[in-house]
Amino acid sequence: MKEYKNIFKISLLIPLAAISLVGCQSEGEIIERPEKIYYDQAQRRMLTGNYIGAIEALETIESRYPFGKYAEQAQVELIYAHLMNSEPEAAHSSAEKFIRLHPRHPNIDYAYFMKGISSYTRDKNFLVRITGTDLSNRDISGAKESFSELAEFLTRFPESQYGPYAKQRSIYLRNMIARNELAAADYYITRKAYVASIRRANYVLENIPGSSENLRALKILLVSYDALGYSELYEDTKKVIALNFKNVEEPEDESSWFWTNVEKTKPE
Repeated sequence: MKEYKNIFKISLLIPLAAISLVGCQSEGEIIERPEKIYYDQAQRRMLTGNYIGAIEALETIESRYPFGKYAEQAQVELIYAHLMNSEPEAAHSSAEKFIRLHPRHPNIDYAYFMKGISSYTRDKNFLVRITGTDLSNRDISGAKESFSELAEFLTRFPESQYGPYAKQRSIYLRNMIARNELAAADYYITRKAYVASIRRANYVLENIPGSSENLRALKILLVSYDALGYSELYEDTKKVIALNFKNVEEPEDESSWFWTNVEKTKPE
């Protein structure tokens, strides 16, 4: 989990220095507000990896002090805490709630970013990281949703500090979606359903441009055209490969980059 901590720790959100942390009881006596106690408790718990306890403290702020000085900050940090506690559904819901309640918040970009990130992690996220399982040949509806939400984020907030992370994640998701299509194409080839395999390969080339799977898609076309006796298309595809894929190396696994940088954007 330590590796999973560096993507979400970029400082953001409400400048707490501007928040009044104290209140007057009597005769000028200064005491801390109760909500500040819960907030500090949440911070200590997150620092030690006790995300369940942090969530409890943050939810207490949200429920007991909905109009308090720390309410919005608590709502934002709940997104992060839920994701770190392997609760992507809750993280996604918290992000959507923040967007709905605070559409003009100065750090609304963070909520959109985390919404997109948590969508994919709902797709058996940690199974991939822990076991190395390739999910490209399984249901990746969450990956497609995440790709769409990150695209929305990048469109809305092109200058956001989270942009580089979103772009890198989008590349990984784009390649996974392409691999998923080609896994189906491979299956069709084993069933000698070559028209179907051609359809899948062409979908990748036409609708997922720039993915790491373009060469593989062309090779699937070669096999399929050869099997069907489409000699002209076969030769044309060979020429495309020769012209565009000289000295091509296997792409790196972008997922390793992502998971080893989690925690850089934790709200503070």
